[in-house]
Order: sequence, then structure tokens, then C-alpha cells
Amino acid sequence: MKLLDLRKLALREQAKVHFRLTNGMECIVNEHGVAQVPGLHDKPGFNLEEELAGAAEFLLEPKLPRAPRRLGRAELESMAASSPAAAAAAHEHEED
Repeated sequence: MKLLDLRKLALREQAKVHFRLTNGMECIVNEHGVAQVPGLHDKPGFNLEEELAGAAEFLLEPKLPRAPRRLGRAELESMAASSPAAAAAAHEHEED
């Protein structure tokens, strides 16, 4: 799963997706698909794609009235892959 997939999922679900970075900070991909690291005030000393690749747990925070829920990597990847756009891209790739 790439950051682009996570951004698309956040847009589609209209939810925020949180995950921890190895330095203890947190990345939040908001419902507009924008990745933010609150508290980061300088040039980052990390690559967000690499940090995402190492993340094992995520918090999906949908808009009210649904409650936030914790997801493992496999469940989040399944949600991202179940989008209509992801299915169309996979089908198109199979025909090549």
C-alpha cells in the first residue's frame, strides 16, 4: 500500500487515517487526502512512504456519527483495494 492509496481511501471514506511514525510522531491523512504531521516545524528527517511501509496499526476516524476504529495493515489494505478505482486499475493491469 502506497501513500496515494491511503489518500484515496481517506477521500472515499471521508475519514481521517492516523498512523505512528518511527520517531514517535503521528501522521494524519485527512478527509481531503492531505498528509500532515502535527508538531513538525522543520524539514522532515524521514520519508513518509517508508514510514507508511513500516506501519502496522492504523486508526480510521470517520465523520460522526460513526466511532473511530483501529485497523491492522491487512484490513486497511483490503479496504483500499476494494475501491472501484483500485479494482478497475487491477483489471486494466491484468489485460496488459
